[in-house]
Amino acid sequence: MSLNNKVTIITGASSGIGEAAAILLAERGVKLVLGARRPDRLQALAERIIRTGGEAVYAATDVRSQADMANLVKLACEQYGRLDAFINNAGVMPISPLDDLRVEDWDAMVDVNIKGVLYGIAAALPVFRHQQCGHVINIASTAGHKTVPNQAVYSGTKFAVRAISEGLRQEAGDKLRVTIISPGITRTQFAEGVTDPDIRSRLEEAHDALAMPAEAVARAIAFAMEQPDDVDVNEIIIRPTAQL
Repeated sequence: MSLNNKVTIITGASSGIGEAAAILLAERGVKLVLGARRPDRLQALAERIIRTGGEAVYAATDVRSQADMANLVKLACEQYGRLDAFINNAGVMPISPLDDLRVEDWDAMVDVNIKGVLYGIAAALPVFRHQQCGHVINIASTAGHKTVPNQAVYSGTKFAVRAISEGLRQEAGDKLRVTIISPGITRTQFAEGVTDPDIRSRLEEAHDALAMPAEAVARAIAFAMEQPDDVDVNEIIIRPTAQL
């Protein structure tokens, strides 16, 4: 199924998986609405897409703000007259041992990884119901399938994303599609947000040794979007071949 002219919002679009998805989808004719906290990077990405013949608009967006998320949907509808897909991609990963009691990091993961997804759903769902079509794509993680030491809170947020997504899928009916993308270790800037220096160093080592390109995850997103309207790819788990 062609993605040409599909209107798609991507949060966390200024780098990593979000940026890679924006570039790939633009190449396939998707009209993009880009959101992230760094407007300078969003502007550069939108200009790159437009220079190569694509269509993109952007707005500085903090997914912790329900108003910002509503504004993204409003921008899509005002600019393009509809919304076909909402990709909840923004996420943070400041992992640490629970004994460190880095409560601010816990709050950040809950606010961005869980509440940010819920705010995206809250913004997009009324439009999708009105249109009687739409696709919610939530970026979870392999950590949402298995937790390991130091990742308890992060894994908890990604388990929650999967639970919320499955609940939405069951409530969505036959007009809306819901997809979970669960990537393994990916070349992104996630390690930069880790406040524990020892864990950040170990993450960077794993990143250098194992990480798959963000473009691999972008292709998984595109695959789910390209299915016919009556086919819902519920979840894709994608990881480096060498990752346990």
